Amino acid sequence: MANQHRIGTLATTVATDETGTTHVTYHQTQVVSFNCEKITLRTGGWRTVTTKTRMNQTAHQFNLHFNVFQKEYDWFVYFNGKNHPFASDTFSFDRSLCK
Repeated sequence: MANQHRIGTLATTVATDETGTTHVTYHQTQVVSFNCEKITLRTGGWRTVTTKTRMNQTAHQFNLHFNVFQKEYDWFVYFNGKNHPFASDTFSFDRSLCK
């Protein structure tokens, strides 16, 4: 089983752009992008175990306080004490840590 606390390195890069947004890219998909205001999750059409793992590894490593999980065939994001359906290829939510 993959380590859930550090982002895996296979086909994965982590970079922060000039606006302060960090992007975790798995193959060609930015699976997680985040800054102090917002977190965006993207599947790129690939709802795989590894895509979900990279998202959760990012959440743990950067202390983003979300978890992506699957119940039967449906994906959900647990954030702010609630489960939210992850029904499309992109899911965004407010982080609001900017001061």
